[in-house]
Amino acid sequence: MRSVPCYVRPVDITRIGPADWETFRTVRLASLSESPAAFGSRHADWVDAPVERWQSRLTQVPLTLLAREATTVIGVVSGVPVGERWVELISMWVAPSARGTGVARQLIDAVVDWAAGQDRTTFLMVRSDNVRARKSYERAGFVDTGVPEGWPADEPPEQRMERRY
Repeated sequence: MRSVPCYVRPVDITRIGPADWETFRTVRLASLSESPAAFGSRHADWVDAPVERWQSRLTQVPLTLLAREATTVIGVVSGVPVGERWVELISMWVAPSARGTGVARQLIDAVVDWAAGQDRTTFLMVRSDNVRARKSYERAGFVDTGVPEGWPADEPPEQRMERRY
């Protein structure tokens, strides 16, 4: 297990699945509402989604983790295998009240550990203008490899970041 800074807020990191769709719905809608520019999905795309769509998301994406403080969910992240050697860290969000407390690092490390358990390396995509998130990922050992070649000109640029050891 990695050592983490002494300022880390104590949280429980738990894995969820399709049966937890209501909790996931609450945190996902909060993230899409609070940080709309950080995600490819929009609040409007999900707010009226049926139960089956929420459950399907938690089935198709094999790792979804929540950070809880007591009974309050203060963060979420997911991981999905890509090809034979990668896991993509996706849908990362930490509640504003928990930012800067080490919660993001705990979520990131949990995805990296899950990927490493499968002999995979973790990468992610983050909007170029999301400086706070990029710095958080850099502190967790990710290296910016730039905007992928062929990125659509009509889309906001995103940086690919890869975990380096």
